[in-house]
Amino acid sequence: MEPNLIGRILVWFERLSGILFGLVTVLIVVSSIGRYLLAHPVPDAFDLSRLLLGIAIVWGFASVAYMGTHIKVDILVEVLPPKFAKWINAFAWSILLLFTGLLVWKMWGRVINTYHSGDTTMELRLKHWPFFLAIWLGFVAAFVATALRLWLIISRNAGLGDFEAIETDVAKNDE
Repeated sequence: MEPNLIGRILVWFERLSGILFGLVTVLIVVSSIGRYLLAHPVPDAFDLSRLLLGIAIVWGFASVAYMGTHIKVDILVEVLPPKFAKWINAFAWSILLLFTGLLVWKMWGRVINTYHSGDTTMELRLKHWPFFLAIWLGFVAAFVATALRLWLIISRNAGLGDFEAIETDVAKNDE
């Protein structure tokens, strides 16, 4: 896959995550105003906000898993020869891939359990499983993104900072 295409996809992941964070914020503010000023909160505001927040976090994780823009300390890697830095980065991304794979597996179990149990929100009776499915899809996207990043590290000796400028480059091309 072309890095530019991957960058464009990841920008959409970030946009989805940002929109969901904004929606959660609006939902909480409107519900608080309704609760304290009008004595009528938004139905299921708590359940919806926590479920949407989970989706937003996981889809943001998918972007971070590829770009490597999370908080990191590269003191050791920066002073090592590129050959050793490559293998340290590969080891770190392998651990992240393992962790993300476990999350995919466990979240799928949660999707299945929630589907069969018929869990719903308290007031509107919205089923939980579609929200959990969206979270699981975010973990799958994060797993694929992490695997792609690991492949780039091993095959092309890509460092941790190689993709930090993708967002700005792709965003400029989008406009």
